[in-house]
Amino acid sequence: MSTTINYQDLSEKIKQWGKELGFAEVGITDIDLKTHEAYLQKWLDNQYHGSMDYMARHGMMRARPDELEPGTVRVISVAMHYLIPDAKFAKTLKNKKKAYVSRYALGRDYHKLMRKRLQQLGQKISQHCETFKFRPFVDSAPILERPLAEKAGLGWVGKHSLLINKQAGSWFFLGELLVNIPLPTDAPKSEHCGNCVACMTICPTNAIVAPYIVDAKRCISYLTIEHQGVIPEVYRSAMGNRIYGCDDCQLICPWNKFGQITEEQDFHPRNSLDDSDLLSLFAWTETEFLALTQGSPIRRIGYQSWQRNLAIGLGNAPYDEDIIDQLSAKLLESDEVVAEHINWAIAQQKEKALDAENTSHAVKSALRQNERLIRSIEKGLPRDA
Repeated sequence: MSTTINYQDLSEKIKQWGKELGFAEVGITDIDLKTHEAYLQKWLDNQYHGSMDYMARHGMMRARPDELEPGTVRVISVAMHYLIPDAKFAKTLKNKKKAYVSRYALGRDYHKLMRKRLQQLGQKISQHCETFKFRPFVDSAPILERPLAEKAGLGWVGKHSLLINKQAGSWFFLGELLVNIPLPTDAPKSEHCGNCVACMTICPTNAIVAPYIVDAKRCISYLTIEHQGVIPEVYRSAMGNRIYGCDDCQLICPWNKFGQITEEQDFHPRNSLDDSDLLSLFAWTETEFLALTQGSPIRRIGYQSWQRNLAIGLGNAPYDEDIIDQLSAKLLESDEVVAEHINWAIAQQKEKALDAENTSHAVKSALRQNERLIRSIEKGLPRDA
Protein backbone atom coordinates (compact mmCIF):
# COMPACT_ATOMS: atom_id res chain seq x y z
CA MET A 1 0.00 0.00 0.00
CA SER A 2 1.36 3.38 -0.96
CA THR A 3 2.07 5.81 1.85
CA THR A 4 1.19 8.74 -0.41
CA ILE A 5 -2.53 9.26 -0.55
CA ASN A 6 -4.37 11.36 -3.10
CA TYR A 7 -7.08 12.62 -0.79
CA GLN A 8 -9.06 14.29 -3.55
CA ASP A 9 -9.27 11.00 -5.41
CA LEU A 10 -10.07 9.16 -2.18
CA SER A 11 -12.91 11.56 -1.32
CA GLU A 12 -14.52 10.94 -4.70
CA LYS A 13 -14.25 7.20 -4.14
CA ILE A 14 -15.75 7.56 -0.67
CA LYS A 15 -18.81 9.27 -2.14
CA GLN A 16 -19.18 6.55 -4.73
CA TRP A 17 -18.83 3.79 -2.11
CA GLY A 18 -21.39 5.60 0.04
CA LYS A 19 -23.90 5.64 -2.81
CA GLU A 20 -23.29 1.94 -3.42
CA LEU A 21 -24.06 1.29 0.25
CA GLY A 22 -27.43 3.02 -0.09
CA PHE A 23 -26.67 6.54 1.10
CA ALA A 24 -28.47 9.17 -0.97
CA GLU A 25 -26.04 11.92 -0.01
CA VAL A 26 -22.42 11.87 1.13
CA GLY A 27 -20.54 15.02 2.13
CA ILE A 28 -17.31 15.87 3.96
CA THR A 29 -16.69 18.68 6.43
CA ASP A 30 -14.10 19.85 8.92
CA ILE A 31 -14.93 19.77 12.63
CA ASP A 32 -15.07 23.50 13.37
CA LEU A 33 -18.44 24.19 15.02
CA LYS A 34 -17.37 27.12 17.19
CA THR A 35 -20.09 29.37 15.75
CA HIS A 36 -22.70 26.93 17.08
CA GLU A 37 -21.45 26.77 20.67
CA ALA A 38 -23.12 30.00 21.80
CA TYR A 39 -26.45 28.93 20.26
CA LEU A 40 -26.21 25.53 21.92
CA GLN A 41 -25.44 27.05 25.31
CA LYS A 42 -28.33 29.52 25.04
CA TRP A 43 -30.69 26.69 24.08
CA LEU A 44 -29.60 24.73 27.13
CA ASP A 45 -29.79 27.80 29.39
CA ASN A 46 -33.40 28.30 28.28
CA GLN A 47 -34.16 24.73 29.37
CA TYR A 48 -35.43 23.91 25.89
CA HIS A 49 -34.02 20.40 26.24
CA GLY A 50 -36.68 19.53 28.81
CA SER A 51 -35.97 16.29 30.66
CA MET A 52 -33.25 15.23 28.22
CA ASP A 53 -30.54 15.63 30.85
CA TYR A 54 -27.90 14.08 28.58
CA MET A 55 -28.09 17.18 26.38
CA ALA A 56 -26.70 19.34 29.18
CA ARG A 57 -24.48 16.61 30.62
CA HIS A 58 -22.27 16.45 27.55
CA GLY A 59 -22.16 20.25 27.23
CA MET A 60 -19.97 21.63 24.46
CA MET A 61 -18.66 18.21 23.47
CA ARG A 62 -21.52 18.21 20.97
CA ALA A 63 -19.77 20.97 19.08
CA ARG A 64 -16.30 19.41 19.39
CA PRO A 65 -16.10 16.06 17.55
CA ASP A 66 -12.39 15.71 18.37
CA GLU A 67 -13.26 15.58 22.08
CA LEU A 68 -15.74 12.83 21.36
CA GLU A 69 -13.22 10.89 19.28
CA PRO A 70 -9.62 12.15 19.70
CA GLY A 71 -7.74 12.51 16.45
CA THR A 72 -10.81 13.39 14.41
CA VAL A 73 -10.14 16.03 11.74
CA ARG A 74 -13.02 15.38 9.30
CA VAL A 75 -16.59 14.16 9.41
CA ILE A 76 -18.16 12.20 6.57
CA SER A 77 -21.87 13.03 6.75
CA VAL A 78 -24.43 10.80 5.06
CA ALA A 79 -28.17 10.83 4.42
CA MET A 80 -30.58 7.98 3.71
CA HIS A 81 -34.17 8.43 2.47
CA TYR A 82 -37.03 6.90 4.45
CA LEU A 83 -40.15 8.20 2.69
CA ILE A 84 -42.40 5.31 1.70
CA PRO A 85 -44.69 5.10 -1.36
CA ASP A 86 -48.41 5.67 -0.81
CA ALA A 87 -47.80 7.25 2.60
CA LYS A 88 -51.16 7.84 4.33
CA PHE A 89 -50.18 11.15 5.92
CA ALA A 90 -53.29 13.34 5.80
CA LYS A 91 -55.68 10.38 5.68
CA THR A 92 -54.44 8.98 8.99
CA LEU A 93 -54.27 12.34 10.73
CA LYS A 94 -57.79 13.18 9.57
CA ASN A 95 -59.28 9.94 10.87
CA LYS A 96 -59.21 10.55 14.62
CA LYS A 97 -59.89 6.88 15.38
CA LYS A 98 -56.61 5.93 13.70
CA ALA A 99 -53.20 6.06 15.38
CA TYR A 100 -50.64 8.35 13.76
CA VAL A 101 -47.06 7.09 13.97
CA SER A 102 -44.26 9.29 12.64
CA ARG A 103 -43.19 8.12 9.19
CA TYR A 104 -39.63 7.37 10.25
CA ALA A 105 -40.78 4.81 12.83
CA LEU A 106 -43.10 2.68 10.71
CA GLY A 107 -40.44 0.18 9.71
CA ARG A 108 -37.30 -1.30 11.17
CA ASP A 109 -35.07 0.81 13.41
CA TYR A 110 -32.73 2.82 11.18
CA HIS A 111 -29.93 3.14 13.73
CA LYS A 112 -28.49 -0.34 13.33
CA LEU A 113 -28.95 -0.42 9.56
CA MET A 114 -27.15 2.88 8.97
CA ARG A 115 -24.46 2.19 11.55
CA LYS A 116 -23.67 -1.10 9.83
CA ARG A 117 -23.41 0.64 6.45
CA LEU A 118 -21.15 3.33 7.93
CA GLN A 119 -18.98 0.62 9.46
CA GLN A 120 -18.69 -0.97 6.02
CA LEU A 121 -17.76 2.39 4.52
CA GLY A 122 -15.05 2.85 7.14
CA GLN A 123 -13.66 -0.60 6.45
CA LYS A 124 -13.60 0.16 2.74
CA ILE A 125 -11.60 3.34 3.37
CA SER A 126 -9.23 1.37 5.62
CA GLN A 127 -8.12 -0.64 2.61
CA HIS A 128 -6.68 2.54 1.11
CA CYS A 129 -5.09 4.11 4.21
CA GLU A 130 -2.38 2.67 6.47
CA THR A 131 -3.11 4.64 9.62
CA PHE A 132 -6.81 5.20 9.22
CA LYS A 133 -9.09 5.42 12.25
CA PHE A 134 -12.84 5.91 12.14
CA ARG A 135 -15.93 5.82 14.33
CA PRO A 136 -19.53 5.69 13.07
CA PHE A 137 -22.47 7.43 14.73
CA VAL A 138 -26.19 7.38 14.00
CA ASP A 139 -28.01 9.54 16.51
CA SER A 140 -26.00 7.71 19.15
CA ALA A 141 -23.50 10.25 20.46
CA PRO A 142 -23.33 13.86 21.67
CA ILE A 143 -22.71 15.44 18.28
CA LEU A 144 -24.40 18.26 16.34
CA GLU A 145 -25.28 16.17 13.32
CA ARG A 146 -27.41 18.76 11.49
CA PRO A 147 -24.85 21.59 11.57
CA LEU A 148 -22.21 19.08 10.43
CA ALA A 149 -24.47 17.86 7.61
CA GLU A 150 -25.13 21.48 6.66
CA LYS A 151 -21.39 22.23 6.53
CA ALA A 152 -20.88 19.06 4.48
CA GLY A 153 -23.26 20.37 1.83
CA LEU A 154 -26.14 17.94 2.41
CA GLY A 155 -28.65 20.76 2.75
CA TRP A 156 -29.55 23.63 5.04
CA VAL A 157 -31.13 23.72 8.49
CA GLY A 158 -34.73 24.90 8.16
CA LYS A 159 -36.74 26.99 10.59
CA HIS A 160 -38.09 23.76 12.14
CA SER A 161 -34.42 22.86 12.91
CA LEU A 162 -34.43 19.88 10.51
CA LEU A 163 -32.14 19.57 7.51
CA ILE A 164 -33.68 20.32 4.11
CA ASN A 165 -32.27 19.27 0.77
CA LYS A 166 -33.35 21.17 -2.34
CA GLN A 167 -33.75 17.97 -4.36
CA ALA A 168 -35.11 15.71 -1.62
CA GLY A 169 -36.92 17.71 1.06
CA SER A 170 -36.33 16.48 4.61
CA TRP A 171 -37.50 12.86 4.69
CA PHE A 172 -34.09 11.34 5.40
CA PHE A 173 -31.94 10.06 8.25
CA LEU A 174 -28.46 11.39 9.03
CA GLY A 175 -25.32 9.56 10.09
CA GLU A 176 -21.66 10.43 10.60
CA LEU A 177 -18.29 8.79 10.21
CA LEU A 178 -15.60 10.55 12.25
CA VAL A 179 -12.20 10.09 10.57
CA ASN A 180 -8.58 11.09 11.19
CA ILE A 181 -7.55 11.89 7.60
CA PRO A 182 -7.51 15.39 6.03
CA LEU A 183 -9.99 14.84 3.22
CA PRO A 184 -10.96 17.86 1.11
CA THR A 185 -14.20 19.41 2.38
CA ASP A 186 -17.42 20.20 0.54
CA ALA A 187 -19.02 23.62 0.32
CA PRO A 188 -22.24 24.30 2.26
CA LYS A 189 -25.48 24.84 0.33
CA SER A 190 -27.34 28.14 0.44
CA GLU A 191 -30.47 28.53 2.57
CA HIS A 192 -33.84 28.49 0.76
CA CYS A 193 -36.51 28.97 3.43
CA GLY A 194 -36.89 32.66 2.62
CA ASN A 195 -39.89 34.25 4.31
CA CYS A 196 -41.77 30.97 4.67
CA VAL A 197 -42.96 30.23 8.21
CA ALA A 198 -45.36 27.38 7.39
CA CYS A 199 -43.65 24.98 9.80
CA MET A 200 -43.89 27.47 12.64
CA THR A 201 -47.55 28.21 11.94
CA ILE A 202 -48.75 24.62 11.69
CA CYS A 203 -47.00 23.27 14.81
CA PRO A 204 -49.89 22.04 17.02
CA THR A 205 -48.19 23.09 20.26
CA ASN A 206 -46.25 26.15 19.04
CA ALA A 207 -42.99 24.38 19.83
CA ILE A 208 -41.00 26.36 17.24
CA VAL A 209 -40.65 29.42 19.44
CA ALA A 210 -38.52 31.33 16.91
CA PRO A 211 -36.99 30.53 13.53
CA TYR A 212 -34.54 27.62 13.97
CA ILE A 213 -35.35 27.27 17.69
CA VAL A 214 -37.49 24.43 19.06
CA ASP A 215 -38.60 24.23 22.67
CA ALA A 216 -38.54 20.45 23.10
CA LYS A 217 -40.83 20.64 26.12
CA ARG A 218 -43.68 21.62 23.81
CA CYS A 219 -42.80 19.34 20.90
CA ILE A 220 -45.11 16.36 20.35
CA SER A 221 -42.19 14.24 19.19
CA TYR A 222 -40.41 14.93 22.47
CA LEU A 223 -43.56 14.46 24.55
CA THR A 224 -44.46 11.10 23.01
CA ILE A 225 -40.94 9.68 22.65
CA GLU A 226 -38.34 11.27 24.93
CA HIS A 227 -40.46 12.43 27.86
CA GLN A 228 -41.15 9.91 30.57
CA GLY A 229 -44.04 10.16 33.00
CA VAL A 230 -46.98 12.54 32.91
CA ILE A 231 -47.59 14.67 29.83
CA PRO A 232 -48.76 18.18 30.81
CA GLU A 233 -52.50 18.49 30.30
CA VAL A 234 -52.10 21.71 28.34
CA TYR A 235 -50.65 19.76 25.39
CA ARG A 236 -52.89 16.69 25.39
CA SER A 237 -55.72 17.96 23.19
CA ALA A 238 -53.24 19.38 20.67
CA MET A 239 -51.63 15.95 20.35
CA GLY A 240 -54.74 14.63 18.62
CA ASN A 241 -54.14 11.07 17.41
CA ARG A 242 -50.34 11.42 17.23
CA ILE A 243 -49.14 8.56 19.42
CA TYR A 244 -45.48 8.41 18.40
CA GLY A 245 -43.81 11.51 17.03
CA CYS A 246 -45.21 14.26 14.84
CA ASP A 247 -44.56 15.12 11.19
CA ASP A 248 -46.62 18.29 10.83
CA CYS A 249 -43.67 20.63 10.26
CA GLN A 250 -42.39 18.35 7.50
CA LEU A 251 -45.79 17.70 5.96
CA ILE A 252 -46.34 21.42 5.40
CA CYS A 253 -42.83 22.19 4.11
CA PRO A 254 -42.99 23.15 0.40
CA TRP A 255 -39.64 21.48 -0.25
CA ASN A 256 -41.04 18.08 0.63
CA LYS A 257 -42.87 17.92 -2.68
CA PHE A 258 -39.42 16.77 -3.86
CA GLY A 259 -39.23 13.99 -1.25
CA GLN A 260 -37.49 10.88 -2.56
CA ILE A 261 -38.97 7.39 -2.09
CA THR A 262 -36.70 5.05 -0.11
CA GLU A 263 -35.19 1.97 -1.70
CA GLU A 264 -34.80 0.32 1.71
CA GLN A 265 -37.47 -2.32 2.28
CA ASP A 266 -36.66 -2.23 6.01
CA PHE A 267 -38.19 1.24 6.22
CA HIS A 268 -41.56 0.10 4.87
CA PRO A 269 -44.43 -0.24 7.39
CA ARG A 270 -44.57 -3.29 9.63
CA ASN A 271 -47.59 -4.67 11.50
CA SER A 272 -49.90 -2.21 9.70
CA LEU A 273 -48.68 0.65 11.89
CA ASP A 274 -49.55 3.10 9.11
CA ASP A 275 -53.23 2.12 9.27
CA SER A 276 -54.11 0.92 12.77
CA ASP A 277 -57.01 1.89 15.02
CA LEU A 278 -56.20 3.44 18.37
CA LEU A 279 -58.35 0.85 20.14
CA SER A 280 -56.61 -2.12 18.52
CA LEU A 281 -53.18 -0.84 19.58
CA PHE A 282 -54.42 0.03 23.06
CA ALA A 283 -55.58 -3.57 23.45
CA TRP A 284 -52.01 -4.89 23.11
CA THR A 285 -50.63 -6.54 26.23
CA GLU A 286 -47.08 -5.73 27.24
CA THR A 287 -45.99 -9.08 25.81
CA GLU A 288 -47.61 -8.23 22.48
CA PHE A 289 -46.05 -4.77 22.53
CA LEU A 290 -42.56 -6.18 23.01
CA ALA A 291 -43.07 -8.82 20.33
CA LEU A 292 -44.70 -6.60 17.72
CA THR A 293 -42.23 -3.72 18.14
CA GLN A 294 -39.12 -5.89 18.09
CA GLY A 295 -36.59 -4.23 15.78
CA SER A 296 -38.66 -1.03 15.77
CA PRO A 297 -37.61 2.35 17.22
CA ILE A 298 -40.97 2.40 19.01
CA ARG A 299 -39.89 -0.31 21.41
CA ARG A 300 -37.49 1.91 23.32
CA ILE A 301 -40.24 4.16 24.75
CA GLY A 302 -41.59 1.19 26.70
CA TYR A 303 -45.09 -0.10 27.32
CA GLN A 304 -45.99 2.58 29.85
CA SER A 305 -45.40 5.48 27.44
CA TRP A 306 -47.11 3.51 24.66
CA GLN A 307 -50.26 3.13 26.77
CA ARG A 308 -50.04 6.73 27.96
CA ASN A 309 -49.84 8.09 24.40
CA LEU A 310 -52.67 5.89 23.18
CA ALA A 311 -54.88 6.92 26.10
CA ILE A 312 -54.46 10.56 25.05
CA GLY A 313 -55.29 9.65 21.47
CA LEU A 314 -58.44 7.86 22.61
CA GLY A 315 -59.44 10.84 24.70
CA ASN A 316 -59.14 13.01 21.60
CA ALA A 317 -61.09 10.57 19.39
CA PRO A 318 -64.80 11.08 18.59
CA TYR A 319 -67.17 9.80 21.26
CA ASP A 320 -67.49 6.02 21.27
CA GLU A 321 -68.90 3.90 24.07
CA ASP A 322 -66.38 1.17 23.21
CA ILE A 323 -63.57 3.62 23.94
CA ILE A 324 -64.91 4.34 27.42
CA ASP A 325 -65.36 0.62 28.06
CA GLN A 326 -61.79 -0.27 27.04
CA LEU A 327 -60.28 2.65 28.90
CA SER A 328 -62.20 1.70 32.03
CA ALA A 329 -61.13 -1.93 31.73
CA LYS A 330 -57.44 -0.99 31.44
CA LEU A 331 -57.70 1.46 34.33
CA LEU A 332 -57.75 -1.31 36.93
CA GLU A 333 -54.45 -2.81 35.75
CA SER A 334 -52.58 0.42 34.97
CA ASP A 335 -49.88 2.14 36.99
CA GLU A 336 -50.28 5.65 38.36
CA VAL A 337 -48.89 7.42 35.27
CA VAL A 338 -51.04 5.59 32.72
CA ALA A 339 -54.08 5.80 35.01
CA GLU A 340 -53.87 9.59 35.09
CA HIS A 341 -54.06 9.76 31.30
CA ILE A 342 -56.82 7.15 31.14
CA ASN A 343 -58.91 9.14 33.61
CA TRP A 344 -58.34 12.26 31.52
CA ALA A 345 -59.36 10.38 28.37
CA ILE A 346 -62.54 9.02 29.99
CA ALA A 347 -63.47 12.54 31.09
CA GLN A 348 -62.92 13.81 27.54
CA GLN A 349 -65.10 11.06 26.10
CA LYS A 350 -67.90 11.68 28.61
CA GLU A 351 -67.77 15.40 27.86
CA LYS A 352 -68.20 14.63 24.16
CA ALA A 353 -71.09 12.30 24.96
CA LEU A 354 -72.77 15.08 26.92
CA ASP A 355 -72.17 17.56 24.09
CA ALA A 356 -73.61 15.08 21.62
CA GLU A 357 -76.66 14.55 23.85
CA ASN A 358 -77.21 18.29 24.24
CA THR A 359 -76.86 18.77 20.50
CA SER A 360 -79.34 15.98 19.89
CA HIS A 361 -81.84 17.58 22.28
CA ALA A 362 -81.36 20.94 20.60
CA VAL A 363 -81.91 19.45 17.15
CA LYS A 364 -85.02 17.56 18.27
CA SER A 365 -86.39 20.72 19.91
CA ALA A 366 -85.79 22.71 16.73
CA LEU A 367 -87.51 20.05 14.63
CA ARG A 368 -90.53 20.02 16.95
CA GLN A 369 -90.70 23.80 16.79
CA ASN A 370 -90.57 23.68 12.99
CA GLU A 371 -93.32 21.06 12.92
CA ARG A 372 -95.55 23.26 15.13
CA LEU A 373 -94.84 26.25 12.90
CA ILE A 374 -95.71 24.28 9.76
CA ARG A 375 -98.97 23.04 11.32
CA SER A 376 -99.96 26.54 12.39
CA ILE A 377 -99.27 27.85 8.89
CA GLU A 378 -101.23 25.00 7.33
CA LYS A 379 -104.22 25.71 9.58
CA GLY A 380 -104.33 29.30 8.37
CA LEU A 381 -104.22 28.42 4.67
CA PRO A 382 -107.41 28.34 2.48
CA ARG A 383 -108.62 24.81 1.71
CA ASP A 384 -107.78 25.13 -1.99
CA ALA A 385 -104.26 26.47 -1.37
